[in-house]
Amino acid sequence: MHTIAQYCLAGAMGGAIILAAGGAFAACDANDYSGCEGKPWVIGKAETPIGEKWWPNKLWGADDEAGSTNWYTKSDVVARAVAEADKGKVYSLGRPYTADMPLFGTRQFVLRIPGAPTGGPFGANNVIWHDEFLATEVGQVGTQFDGLGHIGVVIGGTGDKDNMRFYNGFTETEIASSNGLLKLGTEKLHPIVARGILIDVAGYKGVEAMEAGQEITLDDVKGALKKQGMEGFEFLPGDAVLFRTGWSKYWITDNAKYNSGEPGIGGEVARWLSDDVQAGVWGGDTWATEVVPNPDPACAFCVHQHMLARHGIVNQENMLLDGLATDQVYRFMYMYTPAPIAGATGSMGSPIAVD
Repeated sequence: MHTIAQYCLAGAMGGAIILAAGGAFAACDANDYSGCEGKPWVIGKAETPIGEKWWPNKLWGADDEAGSTNWYTKSDVVARAVAEADKGKVYSLGRPYTADMPLFGTRQFVLRIPGAPTGGPFGANNVIWHDEFLATEVGQVGTQFDGLGHIGVVIGGTGDKDNMRFYNGFTETEIASSNGLLKLGTEKLHPIVARGILIDVAGYKGVEAMEAGQEITLDDVKGALKKQGMEGFEFLPGDAVLFRTGWSKYWITDNAKYNSGEPGIGGEVARWLSDDVQAGVWGGDTWATEVVPNPDPACAFCVHQHMLARHGIVNQENMLLDGLATDQVYRFMYMYTPAPIAGATGSMGSPIAVD
């Protein structure tokens, strides 16, 4: 079974020199990304590994650190969301955080209760209490939310922090600190109240779960919407678009399978979300929302770079979407508040949908 590191290595090596009858030419390669022009994740000329320069942000301006969550400071976007909550049924889209949940790489989730009880008794009423100590990555485990300081692009030499760029062009030199990010921390994001749309691709395909490496195409999106009775549905800026693949089937029951790869969106749907929808949130029931391994071995999480670094569109992963699909709830109010931990790359927490 391939590991994620092997997928990334394949991507780095995917641009070996290709020999043709007319001689040799450089393919898409980490050492010479000029050969990547025309790839789905390369926008315009290959000035950087993901295309043309993406800063300052065209929607939110230079120095913005809130990205797509700026949509939720607009009353019409919030009112559109609230209008969907007309039945009053609440769905929890987050999972319990447990030590046995699937975790990427070497990430850990460890909770301890110091003392039993932790404190007390105090007072004539003999009060006692429990506290907890948590050792984990607060933004990158369980139902996780990717902030704008999570994903970047190396443009120059691999050790040149002035040429490691993130959302709005911020450099590693500007944002890096061992005590948390100096810019693009989750405390800069706004609370999210969005109109949510579920795209049940597994339901459309008639499968319990899609396959690892199976890309969700724009035809899949259109087919799923048609099956859901939403053909021709008008998406609007700030919408939260969530993709159900059925990958939840393997959560805890088969962590090795869950972590081995995943179905998800590729460059085609990513560009639709960023350019046509102007989504406020993208998310799904997998650990990255994008297809892994990508059908193109030169891509290592290039959808993350397109959405987060280039466009500042936040991502919610490892969501529980089966309840919405079972009840055929495809439009709802989606709510989530990133924990405002200064300098954090992401956030734990429990998003909800209200029908």
